[in-house]
Amino acid sequence: MRVRLPAEFTIAGRPVGQFHPTYVIAEVGANHNRDLAMARALIDEAVEAGVDAVKFQTYSGHRIYTAQTPRFQYLEGVSDKSPAELLDEIALPREWQGKLAAYAADRGIHFFSTPFDNDAVAELAALDVPVLKIASFEIIDLPLIRRAAATGCPLIVSTGMASLGEVEDALAAAAEGGAPAVGLMQCTSLYPAPPESVNLRAMETMRRVFGVPVGLSDHTLGITVPVAAAALGAAFVEKHFTLDRTARGPDHPFALEPIELARMVEGIRMVEQALGDGRKDGPSEAEREEMYVLARRSLVVTRDVPKGTVLTPELVTTKRPGYGIPPKHLDIVLGRAVSRDVHEDEVLTWDMV
Repeated sequence: MRVRLPAEFTIAGRPVGQFHPTYVIAEVGANHNRDLAMARALIDEAVEAGVDAVKFQTYSGHRIYTAQTPRFQYLEGVSDKSPAELLDEIALPREWQGKLAAYAADRGIHFFSTPFDNDAVAELAALDVPVLKIASFEIIDLPLIRRAAATGCPLIVSTGMASLGEVEDALAAAAEGGAPAVGLMQCTSLYPAPPESVNLRAMETMRRVFGVPVGLSDHTLGITVPVAAAALGAAFVEKHFTLDRTARGPDHPFALEPIELARMVEGIRMVEQALGDGRKDGPSEAEREEMYVLARRSLVVTRDVPKGTVLTPELVTTKRPGYGIPPKHLDIVLGRAVSRDVHEDEVLTWDMV
């Protein structure tokens, strides 16, 4: 079912969409290490970096994985526990969510989370979060998407591993559930993700097909790819971050440290300034102040020319500055007589011919 959803919307009054500044999300994931002081310190660092929002994850391992689920190869050496045991060990204590939401509000930054079960949806809705995030792995859990949509929050749906058909199903479920708006995120579900797997151009594909805001949930190392996503018009950029990349835990090794997060935001904002409005209608105001006049070329005489002399090719050349007759009018000027004495290297103006 093809649905119509807004091409832009607001998150706590902040407009998001292709032609608005990229909404930057600092993803804590499990990098709080079940330490409330560390979780608050991560919020502080997110604020200092200048992001728009800090995001956590609300899950319980035994509600996500069966006890028989094999261990992930990418976590070898990080944990010898089953997926369910590992997630239960690193999960955000749910009683912290209200404390962290209040702390984030005091610091002037948006707080939200990714719910992985119905109770998590209800808990986050009770905190009046401004948006809910659906993780890539849950994009096929249409009942969960409907439940999240029924809160009345806008949704951001990550699309790692999904086909266009699965994305369409998720959008339909969100619309059926009552979501006022939905954004999508291109994502590669690898940790870390090699750059060649990212497929940034899929953002534009989904934007054209579905007509909703599209951005990037990035798992590559470094800041190059998310900054590039902003240059391609990403409505959102989400990036994992940590206080210490060497800390023990599954999300630390591929996350940014605080100074890198700040540089990423700086790069994204610089790119936004550089994008401009797309018009090509002459010099900018800054260029017009000096360069437009002094660094362009004009027609210039090559030697002293007495009044009445007819200008020939050997008497005229092009030089800077540019406040005289433009070089494109050379053919009009040649064959005309000068109206006064003109000195060598003097710039020709129309009143002189």
